[in-house]
Amino acid sequence: MQFGVFSVSDITRDPVSGQTPSEAERIDAVVRIAQKTEEVGMDVFAIGEHHNPPFFSSAPTTLLAYIAGTTQRLILSTATTLITTNDPVRIAEEYAMLQHLAKGRIDLMLGRGNTAPVYPWFGQDIRQGLPLALENYNLLHRLWREDVVDWQGKFRTPLQGFTSIPRPLDDVPPFVWHGSIRTPEIAEQAAYYGDGYFANNIFWPKEHYIRLIRFYRQRFEHYGHGTQQQAIIGLGGQAYIAKNSQDARREFRPYFNEAPVYGHGPSMEDFMEMTPLSVGSPQEVIDKTLTFRESFGDYQRQLFLMDHAGLPLSTVLNQLELLGGEVIPVLRKELAARRDPAAAQPPTHAALVAAKYGEAPPRQQRPNANRGDNVTGASPYQDTAPELSATYPSL
Repeated sequence: MQFGVFSVSDITRDPVSGQTPSEAERIDAVVRIAQKTEEVGMDVFAIGEHHNPPFFSSAPTTLLAYIAGTTQRLILSTATTLITTNDPVRIAEEYAMLQHLAKGRIDLMLGRGNTAPVYPWFGQDIRQGLPLALENYNLLHRLWREDVVDWQGKFRTPLQGFTSIPRPLDDVPPFVWHGSIRTPEIAEQAAYYGDGYFANNIFWPKEHYIRLIRFYRQRFEHYGHGTQQQAIIGLGGQAYIAKNSQDARREFRPYFNEAPVYGHGPSMEDFMEMTPLSVGSPQEVIDKTLTFRESFGDYQRQLFLMDHAGLPLSTVLNQLELLGGEVIPVLRKELAARRDPAAAQPPTHAALVAAKYGEAPPRQQRPNANRGDNVTGASPYQDTAPELSATYPSL
């Protein structure tokens, strides 16, 4: 099981101090949060993508590249990358470059985005969000697996004899999660390609996510990628931890009450009862998180939202100390003991390389200067490892 934290990159007023951090302060803070995630022994840090205030993460590859240079083993991801308003050619190039810089410690979570004004800012129509997501990912999938791509679709200009550079590290694309809050279409897309499915698991009751995850498992098996138990699932979650329940609820209550995403609605206690939100002692957070497996079955990645609602950096860092020091070690042990041996292992670059090549050396792409411009559609790369091929379906 991989454990980590994710940030939606919000800039929110602290209701206790009355202060709103600047963009510069939040950017510096999220770098420190990522570094702390590694320091306390967790595995993954993920950052969202937004192009509108009050958020700051409009360039996640730039941010993650910097974090990669200041960490050693942390897997870096997005939560999410917008497959609708980003050109898939740019996604292919930017994340392959990031994959090289991070030495394989990178994957990404794709999503459609639901902020209507963002679509026209990038020349798109939100009413075309679903077909746009399907078409763009089909192209991205091919760009990472074919040296030369001829392609034509509805939403961008055609490609003829195109090679996305750099090629993925070891000729193995970054692992892709498809993130969803409420729609089965994204679960279907993830299952079709045999990719991971990340259920947001924050704002809705567990019954909602049970239906989505069950549907993804069934379709994963239907498309021949393995059994339902081998489907690759990630979950979100929210937690606020203190040494005892009373302190946790007292400290977090003003942040909950004023949070833009769920404040001014149900009480904190009602929200804790209805959703995955955990506010309490380390043991209470452990107990609540263990119910996720009871509801959804074995899964591969658990991420917690810790820096939202205006919480100051010092509080978030303390939360990470408690999460990494007192909660995660117990969860690792308990979930490992309960895990079905047939369940899939968490995705890593090393595992993907081993699955593709076995004992053979990975292919290391080198442009063939003797072939000149690639006007014939032939591969511009020399083969430096045994030839490997696979058939990938198209939507």
